[in-house]
Amino acid sequence: MSDRTATRIATADGQAVTVTSRSKAVTDWAARYFGSWWNAATAEPPVSGPVVSADVAPEEFVQIAADVSQQQPTEVEYAGALMLHARAEDGTVTAVQPDGDLAYRWDPSVRRLRIAGSGETAVATAASRLARELVRGMLLVEGWQILHASAVTRDDGATLLTLGDKGAGKTTTAILLARFGWRLLANDRIFARVENGRVRVLPWPSAAAFGFGLLDALGLFESVADRLRAGEMMHPTQDQRVTDALLAGRREPLWRSSGKEMKPQFFPDQLDTWLGMRLATEGTAAAVLFPQIVPGAEARLVDEPRGLTEADFFTAGTEDRYPDVFGLLPLSGSHPVLVDQLSALPRQSLALSHDTAASAALLEKTAASLLD
Repeated sequence: MSDRTATRIATADGQAVTVTSRSKAVTDWAARYFGSWWNAATAEPPVSGPVVSADVAPEEFVQIAADVSQQQPTEVEYAGALMLHARAEDGTVTAVQPDGDLAYRWDPSVRRLRIAGSGETAVATAASRLARELVRGMLLVEGWQILHASAVTRDDGATLLTLGDKGAGKTTTAILLARFGWRLLANDRIFARVENGRVRVLPWPSAAAFGFGLLDALGLFESVADRLRAGEMMHPTQDQRVTDALLAGRREPLWRSSGKEMKPQFFPDQLDTWLGMRLATEGTAAAVLFPQIVPGAEARLVDEPRGLTEADFFTAGTEDRYPDVFGLLPLSGSHPVLVDQLSALPRQSLALSHDTAASAALLEKTAASLLD
């Protein structure tokens, strides 16, 4: 009998990858991360198809790191940390993140990604991240595009997309609507493809970050703090200063020296179990919102039509956090048919304020008018 556990992850479109490990915590992490938005189920080794094999293996980490250093590696920032990577003549990619004690080896001939590290949490996080990247590549090959958008759905599958630049209010729009009965499909990115004259939408599983102000305005701050005080854990990417503030009951926003707010970070399943937001696994685009948060202003509709731009699409060339060091992604750009289809949908620009109740009321009314 194998000493390895396995979790098979599959999208509603049928693309799948399997995470295997000697540590059940690693495969359980993958099930937790993907189970809410994609399908995640226990699998029995041996498994077929693309595989992410991830273990706490310090000696193997040292060996792969030595292999990388002998190949004149390239430096890049990956998931916020330094990565050194090199590609051999046969296409095999080796990489190491020294600060995270993580090492990687990708063999494209058998579609197997090996991850070795010194800590269970770091290994589990990396395994889920790269499993998502493998699925992402397979979806892109099948004609799916990634939009920088949030999305909520009605129970009938009709989906409201929210587009805009960073800080425009995409997450706020999705969360406010999700708190008032809509299903949350995505808070930052979505997969979209034209099928039979309609735009089908799939979620991009990820942790979700909400500011202290939004949590407090929604009446969720204290319940989150109570769970932490009871010993429950939030996503490990959360800054310890955020955790300390929650435990102490401090609601004031925290800022990095760069001016970026530090926010509470939630696992996908915690959006449901902690925050009471029902999640969706797919939908059909029915309308588009273009919000803009305007501090000090009242929530209102804005008569400023906006169309899709190249900035609304994520590609391998524009990825700002997970560059394609392993060559998992095909070259892709915006799809004219998708742009035309989305451009034909009902749309509305609006200004949101820091008055959460007023913004939520405006969003509910606007969503209903666009979809009815």
